[in-house]
Amino acid sequence: MTKSDATAYWTARLTELAAAGQVPGAVLGIWADGQQTLACAGVLSTVTGVPVTSDSVFQLGSITKPWTATMIMQLAEEGKLSLDSTVAQLLPGLKVGVTDVSEVVTIRQLLTHTSGIDGDIFTDTGRGDDCIERYMALLADAGLTYPPGAAYSYSNSGFVLLGRIIEVLDGRVWDESLRQRLIGPLGLASTVTLPEEAILRRAAVGHREHPRELDPVSSWMLARALGPAGLITASAADVLAFARMHLDGGIGGDGVRVLSEDSAAAMRQPQARIPTAGHAADWVGLPWRLRQWGDRQLFGHDGSTIGQTAYLRIEPDSGIAVCLLTNAADSQNLYRAVFSEVFGELLGVTPPADPEPVSGPAGADYSRHAGRYERVSRRYDIFGRASGLRAVFETTGQLAALRESQTEELDLYPSDASGENFVCRSHDAEPWTSVSFGTLADGTAYLYSGGRVTRRTGDVTGVA
Repeated sequence: MTKSDATAYWTARLTELAAAGQVPGAVLGIWADGQQTLACAGVLSTVTGVPVTSDSVFQLGSITKPWTATMIMQLAEEGKLSLDSTVAQLLPGLKVGVTDVSEVVTIRQLLTHTSGIDGDIFTDTGRGDDCIERYMALLADAGLTYPPGAAYSYSNSGFVLLGRIIEVLDGRVWDESLRQRLIGPLGLASTVTLPEEAILRRAAVGHREHPRELDPVSSWMLARALGPAGLITASAADVLAFARMHLDGGIGGDGVRVLSEDSAAAMRQPQARIPTAGHAADWVGLPWRLRQWGDRQLFGHDGSTIGQTAYLRIEPDSGIAVCLLTNAADSQNLYRAVFSEVFGELLGVTPPADPEPVSGPAGADYSRHAGRYERVSRRYDIFGRASGLRAVFETTGQLAALRESQTEELDLYPSDASGENFVCRSHDAEPWTSVSFGTLADGTAYLYSGGRVTRRTGDVTGVA
């Protein structure tokens, strides 16, 4: 179909699907067959009612991480570091973890979330240009989930650490390196990191989780120090321009080489297995997520901030990139519906099915999983019951205040016959969330959910 026909079609579908999914506003970006299509729906805020337009900017959340990683790869090409360089070699004197692992943790481990750093530290260290440097002091008290390199567990703090390495080697703040290394060379007019920059554009406002999904959040962004992990705000067109650079072997749209072809290819090579249940295994690259959809290998990343979520998927063999930016905390249903239609039409593939409850063995005893599991910013209390498992989920620390989180009590249902993998959800319209149990090499029981390994720290009392 023509560009105008494609825009009209996808605008209509996005509007319909966003309304069905209770998503206030969204922009869909598609790059296929050398043609860009931008479709938008809804409003930037349910309070102001300002319409979303194709040039509106949304927070990308952790889609920021491949941008930070791209700068790390540039520094490697310049001979300023290698993927096997340790933190101690690059930042002498910095202590990482309660049992200092700075001489062990490598750049590769930080990029692949295998450092073991308990990494959801959301402490605000101010708005000054020294905020990331100040954040480094917090790492001395960070917990270590497992020895570096032993497993995969998502670590935002690891990417803040990578941002600090960029600052030291470049001699300027991370934001400025981003502008000099990527935003400028790629000609991105709608990619920013600070709220005073975003407010000059049509900026989306996040909205709360179910059942208040039409209420805007009270905080617009996370602490500035989290920038390298998740604070880029951008338009869909700019996200596609970044994706196209990676599709084109490191060359930007105007022919400027931003990254070597070898580095671009290396970033999407499998590095570590991501624990999953119920569908084809996922891997992490540097740090792209690698996914098998049917007979197609895709790479991409998701992002989540305060009431905003974003998705990016890239299919390199066909040169297709698709992004979806939303101002909703709950947008998984919209993501699945939109990407199923887009990739179904373009490639005949759809996202793998999510795990769902199955009938467990009669009289199965799952009480061995009961206990308290805790990491920074998150606590899980698991109770064994005659009918199965009951979980109490609680966001803790500064993140709880930012997200205005409420404690949830949910039943866990087996998703296979192993007795280790379960699913839960907050309400009937929500996709199922996986919760798995296992044992680390040192014998410590753990819970895995939301991409994080959470160690068992004790028993629970009472009944949920």
